[in-house]
Amino acid sequence: MFLRFLRPLLLGVLGTAALLPAGEPTPPLTLRVMTFNLRFASDQPPHAWPERRPMMKRLIERAAPDVIGTQEGLYAQLRDLAADLPAYEWIGLGREGGSRGEFMAVFFRRDKFEPVAFDHFWLSDTPETIGSATWGNRYRRMVTWVRLRERASGRVFEFWNTHLDHEVEAAREKAAALLAARLAQIDPHVPLLLVGDFNCLAGASAAYARLTQQAGLTDAWLAAAHRTNDGLNTFHGYEPPKHDGERIDWILARQPRAVDAAAILDDAEQGRTPSDHFPVTATIRFD
Repeated sequence: MFLRFLRPLLLGVLGTAALLPAGEPTPPLTLRVMTFNLRFASDQPPHAWPERRPMMKRLIERAAPDVIGTQEGLYAQLRDLAADLPAYEWIGLGREGGSRGEFMAVFFRRDKFEPVAFDHFWLSDTPETIGSATWGNRYRRMVTWVRLRERASGRVFEFWNTHLDHEVEAAREKAAALLAARLAQIDPHVPLLLVGDFNCLAGASAAYARLTQQAGLTDAWLAAAHRTNDGLNTFHGYEPPKHDGERIDWILARQPRAVDAAAILDDAEQGRTPSDHFPVTATIRFD
């Protein structure tokens, strides 16, 4: 397992050394991160994908994230988004295998990063079995992770994206335990982010406690020096926004140096939003 991470890490270190002037300290790796449940594409009004698509394009362009973890996107929908956002490349797999079902697709700026490794696994007792679900959940759940190299410096980081079950608490708890176990296998010197729609409350759920207290991940929202729309519920279901402090969409980071800012983006056009979730962003620095 260690060999899987050794070569990219060495390449990142060597790349950094080659690009920085001798004796100059390495600047922090600064990433603007987004997690966004896209709401799967549907042709049914009043929230049909053809109407939401241009709003989503404009929102993402305004936010200008470096890396995006998306949830619920369908293959044709993701192809539309990629066509609308040519500055980004994406990696993903349908949760039912191939192009079938919803994706945990990861988008990243092609001019800033290149992928050096990626994979997928399922949140079940048989994680390597495509489409597996063994914890009582009706819907298959999975993780897509990508190891990215910053082109300018050669440094690498890992970005993990998931969507936990919305019905079965035990499935969420077991998913968090599996995530914690797998994250613990990643070289601790590699910056790491875990984002997603966790379908449970930050600060008030077993999955959150497992990932933040036991796995030691930092909730970027709480760590942020500046927060925009603090208290806004990240899920609105196309209803009027609620300011009840509930967050089910999180950005978690392993040992960040600092989180400069975080925001829940409530962009709307003529009272309409591009999804039934508000995307969350954070600007995070790593040593």
